[in-house]
Formats: sequence, structure tokens, C-alpha cells
Amino acid sequence: MSSKQIIYQVDAFTTAAFKGNPAGVCILDMTPSPEWMQNIAMEMNLSETAFVFPGKNGERKIKFYTPEAEVPLCGHATLSASHILYETGLAGHDEKIVFSSLSGALVITKVKNWITMNFPADTLKSVEDTAEFRKVTGINPEELYETGNFWSLALVEDEDALKKVSPDLIKMKNSKYGDLIVTAPSPVKEFDYSIRCFAPAVGINEDPVTGSAQCALAPFWYSKTGRKDFVCHQVSKREGILRVSLKDDRVDISGQAVTVFRAELM
Repeated sequence: MSSKQIIYQVDAFTTAAFKGNPAGVCILDMTPSPEWMQNIAMEMNLSETAFVFPGKNGERKIKFYTPEAEVPLCGHATLSASHILYETGLAGHDEKIVFSSLSGALVITKVKNWITMNFPADTLKSVEDTAEFRKVTGINPEELYETGNFWSLALVEDEDALKKVSPDLIKMKNSKYGDLIVTAPSPVKEFDYSIRCFAPAVGINEDPVTGSAQCALAPFWYSKTGRKDFVCHQVSKREGILRVSLKDDRVDISGQAVTVFRAELM
């Protein structure tokens, strides 16, 4: 483990503490064991905790854990880890950070207070709405998709319908729809689309702000609008704002972050 043994909590996709999505960040100087990372994530009890440690060829490895499982990609935890590297001077202000992850190379840049993450775009497959889906989610979707990652994606009529979504989380967890993105056009002119995300399959009932969901949402909304640049509003209780740009088979996801506290691991 790191000689300093410091863990941070960062609120991502926001400029105010106690908004956005909180993530744990642990910067280490050697490879931790999966058991140790899982225990720390369980102790933090946040939707994700990111662990950063040295990789090959100057890259930094990054791992993401929920309180229950490792996940291949997490946007707000990547943003939070990048924010800490820049804020502490472990990465220079103009430095390009390259993380090696289970989802491939994640390239991070910073311009003023905005951090941009370059993630792989996701694929979408249209699927039939089913009685099981309606039963576990309470949604009668206008369209339903499976993504190439682990999400289902449902389009609903408008933001009012989106805000009323109240799935049966226990049934969701035990179904094929345990990771769900729900989206609708935003009625607010400064935003293009609104979303909510539920992931009881990995121990997250409702994710406050979800960067990785944009890997599917950018190509989805491009198919609807022909545009490639968007501002997303996640309408969870804590809320969050994301700038999103589709770049061929990649997606740029930009946000800001605030450090809430740092603590020493004993």
C-alpha cells in the first residue's frame, strides 16, 4: 500500500460539496489485493471507490469497486481520481493522464476547472419491451435497448415521466434489468437530455450522477438528433451536470469536482 495511506472523498460532476456523485479515491504506490480494495470500498459505502496505482510504461492503473463488486468502468470515480491527481500536484495541470482500466485506456485532460475523460463509445441493440421489464421497473418505455456493456437503456416520454420512475429494486436486482439507464429530452434549454440510473445488480440503488452511462447515451442521442455535442442533466436528488461529445467510437465526458475530505487509513 501507499506509504501515506490517504483516502479522499470527492463530489463529482458538481461545483458544490454535497451535490453530484461522491466517490472514494485511494492513490497507492504498489498493487493492492482485490480483497483489500473490496473491503475499503465496502467501508466507504459509496457507489464507487477508485484505486490508482502504478502500471506499465508510465501509465497508471485504475480499478473501480462498489460496496459489493468490481466494475469495469466508472465515470464519476475516474473524474474524482483525476481531480485528486491534479489537485495534489501528482499530475501537472497540463499533463495528460492515461489510466489503464478493464475498459481499456482512459485518457484524461484538464482545461481550467473542467476535466475531460475520453471513454469508449458503447453499442446499442434495440430489444422488445417485455412484461418482466414493466413489472420490475414500472416503466412502459417508448424504446428499449441493450448496450454492449452491462446497461439496459429505456427512453421515456418526458422528464416528468422520468422523475416518476420508481422501480422495484429487489426485483430489478434479481432480473436481467439490474443496471438501467432511463432517459428523456430535457425541458430546460441549457440541457439536451435528462437521465436517471439504477444499478441494484452491483449494490447501487440509484446512482446520483453516472459518467459511464454517457458511453451509450452519446450515440443514442446522436441517432435521435444528428448532433454530437450535448449537456446532460442527471435529475437524481443530488443532481449533476455533464458535458458530452461523441468522437467517432469514443466519447468525451467532461465535469468538475470538489474534494470533501481526506483521511488517513490506519
